[in-house]
Amino acid sequence: MIDALAAADPHGLAVDDGSRRRGWAELRDRSIRVARFLREEAGVGPEDHVAVLMQNRVEYVELILGAIMAGVWITPINWHLSRAEIEYVVADSGAKLLFSDPDHAEVARAVSAAPVLLAGGDLDVALAAASDEPLEPDGPAGGNMIYTSGTTGRPKGVKRARPATLAAGMANLETLGRNIGLDGSGPHLVTGPMYHAAPLMFAIYDNANGAPIVILPRFDAAEALDVIAEREIVHTHLVPTMFVRLLRLPDARRAAFRAPKLDLVLHGAAPVSVAVKRRMIEWWGECFVEYWGATEGGVNTLIDSADWLAHPGSVGRALPAFEIFAADASGRRLDAGETGDLYCRHRTSARPFEYHGDPEKTAAAYLEPHVFTIGDIGRVEADGYVYLADRKSSTIISGGVNIYPVEVEQVVHEHPAVADVAVFGIPDDEWGESVKAAVELAPGFSESPELAAEIIAFARERLAGYKVPRSIDFEAELPRHPTGKLYTRRLRDRYWQGRDTNI
Repeated sequence: MIDALAAADPHGLAVDDGSRRRGWAELRDRSIRVARFLREEAGVGPEDHVAVLMQNRVEYVELILGAIMAGVWITPINWHLSRAEIEYVVADSGAKLLFSDPDHAEVARAVSAAPVLLAGGDLDVALAAASDEPLEPDGPAGGNMIYTSGTTGRPKGVKRARPATLAAGMANLETLGRNIGLDGSGPHLVTGPMYHAAPLMFAIYDNANGAPIVILPRFDAAEALDVIAEREIVHTHLVPTMFVRLLRLPDARRAAFRAPKLDLVLHGAAPVSVAVKRRMIEWWGECFVEYWGATEGGVNTLIDSADWLAHPGSVGRALPAFEIFAADASGRRLDAGETGDLYCRHRTSARPFEYHGDPEKTAAAYLEPHVFTIGDIGRVEADGYVYLADRKSSTIISGGVNIYPVEVEQVVHEHPAVADVAVFGIPDDEWGESVKAAVELAPGFSESPELAAEIIAFARERLAGYKVPRSIDFEAELPRHPTGKLYTRRLRDRYWQGRDTNI
């Protein structure tokens, strides 16, 4: 599609981040040059890895497309992470080159043993000198390797199965988009950080089908309304936290909003309350389509607004490529309406994903060939509608971002006042969940608001801000089994009583 668009409408808008714009011909040219630079100048070959540490910019699109053309794995890195966390991802991914922006240049150079190339400077010079000869369509296709949740305290890179050739890989972007309604029919607004899989890849899919991408540097509710209206946005992706912030705008501001072209608002990545979603539908109309899925298996279910109003709380029914069922702890399939571990059967791929460098974690995700779990618990009704109930893992999702409790626990435990700690998510109307720490104090320490603040400050110095506990409960003794297993649910459940779900 990009070849056809570059030929038919070379100067038509392809990507715009508010500071930089690319036409279709320029996007195609620069993406090819990224691929050529990687292969011929940087010494990055097929199956090698590169990484990206930058805020939302047009270069993100060029780098993703260029990596696919070069047959290279590319890892977007969350720039909110601490320096040590960024260093871990760069090292674990095996990145042979790190792309950054000027704002993150110091950190990039400090953590990366590989060369660092800056967008807007070094990168432009490198691309100007690179060949613009398209790569062979029967060559290998690259892909993104995004780091996602785990229960060991360290995230792992997810490698999705890729088509065999570059031509098939580029066509696959178009197919994946059309499967979820991203048909390129109008401008696509990126509202979230592009290091997350959904904002990044949904935009790439829509763009592959012909949609110009409009990128917000960061989400601001009032600005988002203005951009949707002024740029006649047709498709976008939001997370529930954004719903809450939009609904908090003054009544007059919300009443004045008009967006007749807005046709599809995909949302997922975190639980949404029924009340909040109803208010958004009442305000914007039935343009919302909710999905359930993960970086591992992509989008597994969809539900449009009309279906959701008839089945409130459901995340929809399986897409044609999947079958979804619940199973008990032994893997036995449960009857309709029974709650258990949710499994997805991919109808054509025996292994749709793997975890980078972790064959044991990969094997644990599969019940059998074709059948995998992303760690959620729920039920599938007789009519095929899927309802989530809880997470098998203790992963916290706050504002659409995964937080790994073990990682936070390890840091909090380093404070001299902490004898034992449990970290879990509690309900938060804006963020979905917020991080709570329950602490058992070491001898000689007494609970106090001052000590709680001290422990939180200690964690803030060592973790990305969104991982830091928002509050601390002091417990006389944490509920542990004699084997050492921590019963976090006994602490967590007191905050979730009276709710239909535990996420």
